Amino acid sequence: MDVVDNDVLSSIIGDIYDCVLNREGWSSVLTRITQTMDAAYTTIALAGTSDNHGRFAAQSPWDAERMRALQDYSFDAIPGLKAAVVGDIDTPVSTLSLMPESELQQTAFFRNWAEPQGLREGCIVKFVHTPDRIGLLGCTTWADKAAVSAEDQRFLTLLSPHLRRAAMISDLLDDVRVTAHLFRESLENLAVPVVLTDAVGSVLHANASAERMFATDGPILRQGRTIQAQNALMGDALLQAIASAASDLSLGGKGIGLPVSAAGQPPAVAYVLPLTDGTARAAFRPACAAVFVSTTTSASPMPEAVLTTLFELTPAEARVLVSAGKGLNPSQTATLLGISENTLKTHLNRIYAKTGRSRQADLVKLVADIGTPLATG
Repeated sequence: MDVVDNDVLSSIIGDIYDCVLNREGWSSVLTRITQTMDAAYTTIALAGTSDNHGRFAAQSPWDAERMRALQDYSFDAIPGLKAAVVGDIDTPVSTLSLMPESELQQTAFFRNWAEPQGLREGCIVKFVHTPDRIGLLGCTTWADKAAVSAEDQRFLTLLSPHLRRAAMISDLLDDVRVTAHLFRESLENLAVPVVLTDAVGSVLHANASAERMFATDGPILRQGRTIQAQNALMGDALLQAIASAASDLSLGGKGIGLPVSAAGQPPAVAYVLPLTDGTARAAFRPACAAVFVSTTTSASPMPEAVLTTLFELTPAEARVLVSAGKGLNPSQTATLLGISENTLKTHLNRIYAKTGRSRQADLVKLVADIGTPLATG
């Protein structure tokens, strides 16, 4: 694909957030992704990590019988699937980046399933990975098209954080499905705290659950009119996510899943939904953002994802920070991660620069302060 147009990207992201309120819109979103990539079809799935039980799935239009036949293939039989599942979050994996095309064409999956439908390869991005949930978006290309390009992968990388936020907020709304025209009535029936704010985090409305949260001092507090995370390390990130939601849809990593409870308190995670004019979510205006607070295990992001969000670390740097934060010495950390001590030293120097720390003891405290609210008990 050519470089994706920013207006097209923002429009697709907006449609993704509208699916928070109306899951029937996912098929249309996936069709738009397919068209943008000039691909054959796109699928999305959210499943449990322990039993692979499907929580949610959707696809752009495709032959229903063919799609059901996919269930006949094991986890290891679908080229590229395992690599995406065990790989880094927000990092697309294309089939032909893993194996030569000649090798792919010799697999039973390609000969019996992909080739008869005129397909070439797939590209999968993992957009959710929590202790009990995993989410994947997959796009499959036509046989007569070019291999998945770097720009294709960049496009999926840009979508991934927004898919994650939408999926997590949708989870929080499962018990009471919300539609825009019924929002005011249904907001009070939500068990999860929901706070509507303006661009600087001032509270415009809080449902009954949120008012109880404020009255019991956390995990999100109301200081005057402005909300504040009980976990002070997350305060700026939460307000930045709200400000980004108010200005446009380019939230990036901020607000994907910020642990907002303080050390020693039950884990809680905040998600920010932008409430943009010209969409179904505009019914919530004049609020600019809705902040959902969850204490469920499935809403808790992996510590690496939080560290990447807060300090703009690479996935490799985040893994090093988590390991160093456990108090492991350099030799132990390098062995655990399968890297050389020189590479480890390079990562640590970048981590110190990005986090504003200078000693491993500081990193241990940093990870402890951030990681405590992520504990699953």
